[in-house]
Amino acid sequence: MIDVRCICAIGLRGQLGLNGHLPWEGNTDPLFVEDVTRFFALTMGHVLIAGPKTVASVPEFAFKDRTIDVIRSHEDPEQVLKRYPGRRIFVGGGIAVWNVYAKYIQNWDITRLPYDGEADRWFDPAWLVGGALRAG
Repeated sequence: MIDVRCICAIGLRGQLGLNGHLPWEGNTDPLFVEDVTRFFALTMGHVLIAGPKTVASVPEFAFKDRTIDVIRSHEDPEQVLKRYPGRRIFVGGGIAVWNVYAKYIQNWDITRLPYDGEADRWFDPAWLVGGALRAG
């Protein structure tokens, strides 16, 4: 069985993104810094698959201790996952990615951060049961 997981953070109302970035990006409050640190600790040594925008935001150091694979919308998810037999795979963010991969994710690790500001992308609770309700 393939071990497919997701680790992400959302705001108090399910906020995920704003203008192509995390809405709280750059926040130096310890809770936000701890969340980023935790993400890199939990994905270390494993596989991270994500779309090109998400992979472009990954810092250079992270490529040294995890396998990072840019996935594309035309790729068959099952074939992508089969590239990594016996490995733990984390599905990186983006609504388009989670709309496709939600049905394969067995473990959602979601941190709710104390952010209650603007957003233009929202977490879709339907992903938790392998579906998608909306596109954005």
